[in-house]
Formats: sequence, structure tokens, C-alpha cells
Amino acid sequence: MLCCNPGPAMESAGMLRWTLHKKIDQNPSNSPILVRILVKELERAERGDYRHYIIPLLHTLMYALIKAPCISDELCSRVYDFCKKLLTLPKPFCTIGLDYAARLKMERTTPGMLYQRMVISEQSLRSDPYPYQEKIFIFADPELLSEAICKALLTDTEAARVSQSPRACMCYVITHTVQAALGEGCDLSALRTRLQGMPSSEVEHWFQEVVMAVECTGSQVAADRGQHVERLQSIYSAILSSSPPGDAPLEGLQGTPLPNPNISFHLWTEDDQLWKELVLFIRPLSQSCEPDRLSQDLDNFEIQDIISDCECCEQTRFSVLSTDSGIERDLPPSAEEPFAPCSADTEQSRLHRKGGIKKKPSPLESVAFLQTGCNGPGAKPAAKVQRRVGIPTEPTAPLLRLHTARIVLLGDDRILGRLAQAYHSLRKRETRRVFLTPRLNLQFYYVPVTGQPGTPAAAVSLNPSATSPEELCEVAAYLGRADPWYESNINTLCHMIPKLATMPSSPSKHLVTDLFITDVIAYYVRMGAQPVCFQVYAVKVFFSSSAQEPAEDVFLTELCAQVQDSISSREVNPTKKKTTLDGPGIDLTVTYRKVVVSDRAKEVSLSLRSTGLSMKAIPANTAEDLACLNVNITEVVRINNLSGRSFSTVANKLKTCNIKIRSTEQRPFTLCLDKDSRRTYRSVVSLEVSPCLEPSYCLQKSRTMKFSLQEAEDVGLVKYMPKSLLLPINTFAGVIQ
Repeated sequence: MLCCNPGPAMESAGMLRWTLHKKIDQNPSNSPILVRILVKELERAERGDYRHYIIPLLHTLMYALIKAPCISDELCSRVYDFCKKLLTLPKPFCTIGLDYAARLKMERTTPGMLYQRMVISEQSLRSDPYPYQEKIFIFADPELLSEAICKALLTDTEAARVSQSPRACMCYVITHTVQAALGEGCDLSALRTRLQGMPSSEVEHWFQEVVMAVECTGSQVAADRGQHVERLQSIYSAILSSSPPGDAPLEGLQGTPLPNPNISFHLWTEDDQLWKELVLFIRPLSQSCEPDRLSQDLDNFEIQDIISDCECCEQTRFSVLSTDSGIERDLPPSAEEPFAPCSADTEQSRLHRKGGIKKKPSPLESVAFLQTGCNGPGAKPAAKVQRRVGIPTEPTAPLLRLHTARIVLLGDDRILGRLAQAYHSLRKRETRRVFLTPRLNLQFYYVPVTGQPGTPAAAVSLNPSATSPEELCEVAAYLGRADPWYESNINTLCHMIPKLATMPSSPSKHLVTDLFITDVIAYYVRMGAQPVCFQVYAVKVFFSSSAQEPAEDVFLTELCAQVQDSISSREVNPTKKKTTLDGPGIDLTVTYRKVVVSDRAKEVSLSLRSTGLSMKAIPANTAEDLACLNVNITEVVRINNLSGRSFSTVANKLKTCNIKIRSTEQRPFTLCLDKDSRRTYRSVVSLEVSPCLEPSYCLQKSRTMKFSLQEAEDVGLVKYMPKSLLLPINTFAGVIQ
């Protein structure tokens, strides 16, 4: 019904999906009929072996089940049986089938549980039985998108938060859960009227009662649906006990809106902005200690408190020789009270650092801030720093990932390259001092948006062929080929968002029901749980000036190099004869590891003359390996004929993961990463490209090598750690072969 054959007709499938779910919102009483039609379409696709229909229909059906006010156990049972049949199919069918089968099993026992958990986590409602929180962060680069697009997206995200107060969301949870369990026996109008007349404290009380009832039933091994219905019936009766009985007949099933998730829109202007937003999500400043107390703790803390990548931390330090014997009884009396005022003589006996670099710390980067970051069921407040030996510290409770950050990137391949940089920096931070990893579940999503003709010239790649929308959205094109449902729902926004941003505003634009882009993004982050992992590549750049230190960077999609306009080769090397000139370009030495069928390493070296090269990490089709670079070198070939000497260019194509390129003439060339001219390196004479290693793997590997210097293979814990740094981007189905 919703799906067409793969091709141009698939573009309308996403709009049909959105229309169907809007029909459920507008006419909740028809939801069982629509769900039954979807179930029949799904079963027909299975009988006809139309596998490309299954995943789109299943996602559409599950989203309808969550939004529907009440679905019979017979329909849930049919969908549950179908999901179990998917376990015999290859990935991603078995993965999605297992996930949805587990959800449906809970929904059959405790109706309304999927809706309740979704609202609690997305709205960060306080609930001890289910303490999970989620937030959507939309990041857009203001230099890649027009001002009109940024303003339109900001307006939509702000409008989506209308009528999303905690009280309203608690009422939604109560009404939907009670109606899902009681069905048409629930007088929803009377329940809503009673809840509206309650004070907020009483609404929160009944909200906690409903959540406790649902979670207790869901946690039981042999849960009984009948007992769950009886428990909610008693809660429903208790809520309506103080209201006068009415004689109005029941109105049947009524819909409860599914509120939009908590979405924040950010213009990506700082390199470490992503890390800062994630830290604030886990530990808001409003819950931290006061700034004065925080700065006092920082002054009294006698170790390096700053997490920073700045070069100043690597400068030489000068210290005073310590005369401390290490014995506790030798400490001065005032050492036991480090925060108390002390005399001048006592102050001289303390340890001092001279010549150190004083940096004013940011509250987000302090140890005091990070250590008190999570006070909840999943974490334990950090104990006070023990300054005396022999005092055992209390064992810390295991951390739980109670927070989920869903990062949505809006733009083209250039913002994904920036994401790869930020993700690599974040992983290095976490390797040095773990804070986010044990507490945060990080998910990435990508919505392609092409810039307007007024895109700043500074953000245009050096490669003229990369200025077309097709060249700038290679990742989106690959995801669309791998997942047709992503192509139908998300890739269609590439040109739709700029059009909607330039449309004149209408009086109904502020209505939540009319926010098409927000609805599609919410559907994407809620149902898109299958990642496609892209390899991040590391590049080391060497410059022509020996005084300039080599630079290290990462890229995700493309590396492009072009010959830099400079002095002639005879001026660089005066001893070189004119007869040795080989035309345009520069002489390069290329050393790479050739990809062979046996997967054995084979080093190959060649020398050639070239005017430029490109390395593409995104394959042209899904059958090719994602962990492989397609290198295209423009080689200059000399041709001798009767009219004299001429030159032509041919494309020399290589497939490799590791490659080194060096200019033998020491003539420089220009390097551009991820099609973004803001990431350009000039005066480059050599470069090395290899898969970027996971920082935690490198740390553990270095520790292992200390004890076995001659051990080349991974041993111990290193064998089970991910070696390469992969950037996962969620889609609806992953890669369908």
C-alpha cells in the first residue's frame, strides 16, 4: 500500500507514510482499521516474497501501534508472530524482527507501555521506575546553510515545544495508558476533565502510580494482562472517585497526542561545541555547585584539572625539588587541614610549582564539575578527595547509561567531515578521562540539506566538480541506495527544506500539527535504529618548510590534492636539465598497500608525474567495501610523435587502505579534506593516509607493549577491542544486500 517498486515512485512513499500517521491523529477511532490493513499488507508481502516491502511496512505499522489509542490483542499477536518469522532471514531483517518482537511482547502484556516509555524518556519526566532521558540535538553549520534555512529550522523546533509542559505530558501518559488497558470502557472525556482540575502535585502523584503499575507488570517474568488491567481499573476509579457521576454515554476511542520529542537547535560555531552540549545534557549547570564554590574547589585541587588539547599544555614546566619523605608523620600539622588559613612559615613548607602555565578553567572542564556529574540511580556522587594515606574509599556503584543523545546533522558531506573531527576529539578526551562513555548512549543521524546559491564562497571546495549537490551529498546517496526507506523519507528533505524555508509564513505555521519537517525528523530518530558504520581515515601532512611541524587530521568522505602554483622546478632544483622536464604537474612517489582477494598485505611502490589526485572513501555502490579508499591519480603521460612532444592525462585508479605520497621535487601541492576549503593545507610535500585507530585501542596497545616489546600481534584485552574508529549513522534498515 505504502511502498512502490524501487525507483522514482518511492519518493512519494514518505509523504504517504506521513499522511497515514496523521489520519490516526485526526481520527483515532479508525486506527484499528488502518492497523489491520497494514497487517494484511505485511502478510501479503511475506507470502509474495517481496522483501523490499517488509521493513518499510513494519516501521510504519509499529509507529501506528504506538500512536493508536487501543489495539486488540489479536492484532498484536499477528504482528508478533510475523516478527518471529523474520528471525530466519539474514540481517537486517532478523535484527529488526527481534527488536520489534521484544517490544510487542511487552505491549501485549502491558498495553500502552511503548507510548509511556517513549514520552517519559523524550520529555525527561522524573520517574524512578524508568529513569531514562533522551534529547535530540540538531546541528547545522551556518556557513553551509543559508540564513533563511537556519531561521526556519529554529522556528519549527521552537514551535514543536509548544504545549509540552511536564504537566501536560504527564496527563498524556495517564490518559493513553488507562485507555490502552481499559479500551472503550474508559470515559476519556471525564478523565481529562478531572485531571485538568487537579493541582500539579496530585497529577504527578497519579502519574507515578500509573508508571509504577506499568513497570511492575513489565518486569515480571510471567506477567498477567488481566491483573494489569485490574490495577489500572482501580487507579482509574480512584481518579474519578471525587468527580460527580455523569450520565453522558461513552464516546468510544479518543486519541491522545504523541508530543514531539525534546529538540534543541544549534548553530555549530565552535569546534568543541558538541562535547560541551553533551556534558551539559548529563550535568546541567543548574544542578552543579555554585560558581564561587566551584572556583574555590578548583584552587584547592592540587592536580591538573583541565581537559584540553591545547599546545600550551605541552610546554616545558619548571618545578621545585620536593623534600617530602612520603611518611605521614613527617607532614606539617597544617597538612591535615588544607583548606584552613595558615601562617607564613607553614605556607613555606608546602609544595609549590613555578613556571607553570596558569589557565582559567571552564566550569565544564573542571574535575569538580565532572565528578559530580551524575547523581541518580545510575551513578554515585563522587567522594571527597582523600589527602591522607590509609583511608579506604567507598566502592562506587556501577554506572548505567540513563541518557541518550540523538545528534542530527543537517547539511552535506562537509558537516559530516566536521562531525568526524569532533567525534575523534571526543574519543580522545574519553580515553584520557572517562566521563561520557559509561553514562551516555550516543546516536548519530543525518538529514541532507543543500545550501542556497548564496552559500559563502569560503565553504566551497577547491575541486570545482564537488560544487554540485550530487557531489556534496555522496553519503546521503549511499545511504539511500543501501536503505530505500531512508531514500523515501529523508533524502526527499534535501530539496524540500530549502523550499519550505523560503515559503511565506502562514497563520497556521505555528501549529504543531503542521510541522512537517519536525514530524519527519521525529519519526527518523524514533524508528531509525540500524547504523551504517563509515571508516574514519587519519592523514599526516608534511610541509615544505622544515620549521613547520607535521599536521594530523581526519577525514570521512574525500581527500583532494592539486598541484600548487609556485616557482618552476628548475628554480627549485637548478641542476636539473631542461630536457628532463616531463610536462605539467609534479613527480610523485606513491607507496600503498594493495588490496588483494586473499586479504594479504602487499606493498607496491610506483613513481609518476601527476597534476592532482583524489581519495574517495564512499563507494559508488553498496556491494563495495566501506573500509577501502578509491584513489584516482591524474597521471601525465608523455607522447612522442612526428610533430614533436605532447602530453596527455590518464586516470590511474587504485584501491587501498594505507597510502603514502611524496613529492620528489619538493614542489608543494595543496590538500583539501572533505570538500571543505576551510580545511585546506598548503605547501604540502608529503602525506600519509591510513584508517584512523580507536584512541582507547591505542592506549591499551601502548600499555601492552611496555611488557612485551617484541610482541607485534594483539594480545590480551587488545584482541577484543575495536581497532578502527568508525562513525555510525543510523538509518531505518542499515545496508540491505
